[in-house]
Amino acid sequence: MPTLIDIPFEQRHTCWFCTEPCSEQFDYYRMAHTPHPSLTVPACKECLGFAKKNPLTSIWDCRDAVKDQLMHVYQKHLAIGINWTEQELAESEFECKIFGGFKKSAWMMYQIAQSRINAKGWPLSLDGVLLDGENHDSQTGFEFDDVRFTSLPKAIEHYSNTLSLDAHFLKQLVTLLGKARFGHAIKIARLNIGITREHQQRIIDELIEDEDQI
Repeated sequence: MPTLIDIPFEQRHTCWFCTEPCSEQFDYYRMAHTPHPSLTVPACKECLGFAKKNPLTSIWDCRDAVKDQLMHVYQKHLAIGINWTEQELAESEFECKIFGGFKKSAWMMYQIAQSRINAKGWPLSLDGVLLDGENHDSQTGFEFDDVRFTSLPKAIEHYSNTLSLDAHFLKQLVTLLGKARFGHAIKIARLNIGITREHQQRIIDELIEDEDQI
């Protein structure tokens, strides 16, 4: 049977995947290639369902898959933080019954979604022994605009879907400009929504020329 991981006192009844309150547990059964023993982690009902469908090759890969699923579910909530600031929402003139409710709850919904996506859980250990692979977070992931993505491609996918951008074009821009200029790549893609592939290529060629001159 899987062994329950060590749970810090302050994390009792807390989902390891998203740090929301929980009362469930997820049993991870190791395969021959799994770099850790079978183990059990506390999980909320939503993360438990995602984890069961995506065990993958390790508990850390499983966590990445759960995060990807959460990001898909809460894409609209995360979009609030892309399209608004807390001050802009507070000063908006949404007063009707439908939009008045949005004005009151939107930023809170964004913060909850952001918190669940960014949650890293706590270092995994069994009987006081830290598991190999706890440096997983330092090797993967990408953070932008206060949201931590499981990978750079996942960030590109998220912003492409949320802002109706051409994913191929945005990927080309990020490849050319680099992760440090991810925001600039998004800006260029947003300014050129709906253009042809030929026009996209001209922009890429011009950027390459500009980069060569730096």
